[in-house]
Amino acid sequence: MRQTAEAVIIGGGVMGCSILYNLAKLGVANSVLLEMDVLGSGSTGRSQAICRMHYSNPVTASMAWESLKVFTNFGEIVGGSSGFVHTGYLVIVEPIDRPGMERNIAMQQDLGVDTRIISAADVAQLAPMVGVDDDEGLAWEPQSGYADPYQVTTSYAARAREMGAEIVMRNPATGIEISGGRVVAVTTPQGRVETPVALVAAGPWSRREMAKIGVDLPLSTVRHQVATLTRPLDRIPHHPIVGDIAQSFSFRPDGAGMTMIGFGEDEVEVDSYNQGVDMETVAVNLGKLARRMPPMADSYFRGGWSGLFTVTPDWHPILDRVPGIEGLYCAVGFSGHGFKLSPMIGLAMAELIVNGGSSTIDISPLRFNRFEEGDLLTSSYRYRVLA
Repeated sequence: MRQTAEAVIIGGGVMGCSILYNLAKLGVANSVLLEMDVLGSGSTGRSQAICRMHYSNPVTASMAWESLKVFTNFGEIVGGSSGFVHTGYLVIVEPIDRPGMERNIAMQQDLGVDTRIISAADVAQLAPMVGVDDDEGLAWEPQSGYADPYQVTTSYAARAREMGAEIVMRNPATGIEISGGRVVAVTTPQGRVETPVALVAAGPWSRREMAKIGVDLPLSTVRHQVATLTRPLDRIPHHPIVGDIAQSFSFRPDGAGMTMIGFGEDEVEVDSYNQGVDMETVAVNLGKLARRMPPMADSYFRGGWSGLFTVTPDWHPILDRVPGIEGLYCAVGFSGHGFKLSPMIGLAMAELIVNGGSSTIDISPLRFNRFEEGDLLTSSYRYRVLA
């Protein structure tokens, strides 16, 4: 491991690897990424990896839209594969939420996002396997889909290494050294790396890492469950991704003949949470799925897991310098939105470090101090993880 570096990134998920890659592209190739296990072993590897743009705020909608362009052209832009599968994305909200959806769609269209309000009759044409009510709010994103989080993470890592960056796995950061109000080094079991820049992107472990130097991040961890189910191919050969805000869950196709459902946001402890699924809750959400696609009532449970969302008070990330400590940055609190935003977050954080600010995307709404300023972001819906 290098003894000196221009920057040290703590955390080897998709965020850390995207930032490492983008730093190298901007000329900061003498960087080191520290991962306590293997790449993508935390929240990244347990992501549903849905790539869609339906958000209530311009900052996340624009990041998702620009990130989609990277996922769909990953080989040309980054190199390697994103594993992107094009499906389309259907959003369903309750009748009471239709005005909020209409505002969101207008905002997204102003940003150039390919999205539109549709009717139940349109759903019957676009996705006839999905049942909706005439009075529900409906929106359609024709370009959306899902990707492979492992391929994306390792592709970013490989390209960063090719440009000169170093990745050290099974070597966690044990501390960030501060002297004279600035970062001077990061310590690990394998030694000390002198550096003027440290960036924490350690997912659910970020709060613990920052607490070592007296920085209190407003983060909590919630458990999100994912279950895979067989799909009767003779009756449902394919289907789009559906963000069913009306029923507080989502589902997407998963390879050939499978459907994946995601649900639940229960606060847990990072080191002791149940990494499996609760079968009673799976059954409840299977009932929701069968409401939308009745043949799924005959499906079989094939497996499942739980991952962690690292959540801020407004369910939006913190992308900023850490006030009061020169050279310390954080990219944390993605609240279930992280993977789909990772290409643009990597670029924005690299620009912030190298140029002093992000010119590609205005990330000021995601600044560190917004919570104490009372300037939190809001959602049009109660099920905030989906918008």
